[in-house]
Amino acid sequence: MIHQLNIEDFLLQSKGHLVLDVRSEGEYNYGHIPHAINLPLFNNEERKVVGTSYKKEGKNPAILLGLDIVGKKMGEFVRFAQPRIRENKVFVHCWRGGMRSGSMAWLLNLFDYEVFVLKGGYKSYRHHVRSVIAKKFNYIVLGGRTGSGKTEVLHELKKSGEQVIDLEGLARHKGSAFGTLGQQQQPSTEYFENLLAEELKQFDENKIVWIEDESKTIGKVFLDLNFWNNLYAATLFVMDLPIEERVKKLVAEYGSFSEEELKSSFEKIVRRLGSEQCKKAIQALEKGEFELAATIALTYYDKAYDKGIAMKKNQKIIRFPFEKYAPAEIAATFIREVIALH
Repeated sequence: MIHQLNIEDFLLQSKGHLVLDVRSEGEYNYGHIPHAINLPLFNNEERKVVGTSYKKEGKNPAILLGLDIVGKKMGEFVRFAQPRIRENKVFVHCWRGGMRSGSMAWLLNLFDYEVFVLKGGYKSYRHHVRSVIAKKFNYIVLGGRTGSGKTEVLHELKKSGEQVIDLEGLARHKGSAFGTLGQQQQPSTEYFENLLAEELKQFDENKIVWIEDESKTIGKVFLDLNFWNNLYAATLFVMDLPIEERVKKLVAEYGSFSEEELKSSFEKIVRRLGSEQCKKAIQALEKGEFELAATIALTYYDKAYDKGIAMKKNQKIIRFPFEKYAPAEIAATFIREVIALH
């Protein structure tokens, strides 16, 4: 039997079951439902050929061409799905819930599997994602100059049972010219939003969600404007740590990377840092003087951060001076502060 499900029911009922995304690998790689597996009805090239046929020759010739392509692969599709199907249920979607998902549903139904097709396809999932990330959660934003350890404090808050979103973790970027070091390739903005929505859906909307202060971009990932505006309107906790502590933190974090990688990162900010300062930083790296190089980098990043804070005139900002980089203690202080505020 074949069933049609709206996005909410599809996501709820598909938990623990096989979800097949039958779009091309290019569509899937750009963005997909996080727990879906790609089983393309047409690969990238085949999709292009069928699409061209549709435009030049019309619907029926394109369908016949599609049948010629898919017919050879039907057995492979079923053999792929069979060992992965649980409780005789399988969930399928394409872009709009049209012919591709319908064809796969028909095929799997021939083998008496109960098939659930997503109404509106992946397009409906994207509408769902945008509605989730636009919600006004009870955010508290963690700010502080570069090297303050905001991400580590978030992790400590999570250990304490708090609701936490690590935007830089989802974006696979640490939010600066050095942000790609040690990271995997960044996801597309679309897939980043999908991951963000899946995290937010797990949270109690009546409780606080802790999140790091970010600009509108994290590397190559762009933050949704509604989402960013919600962060901008939230209370901002700013960690003020001495530059010496932040330099030690940065040296510990980045000191293991190669000289060439660090030089390349400095060269990305040469216009903002100034050619003379950039030259001094690179010379410091060549001499192994990582503390000096980090201090030079912070002269730029501190000015940029302070300028950004000054522009947040309508945001409630609470500053917390700390003498030492101690993420667990800082997290405990923030939790106590929230209890006091409420």
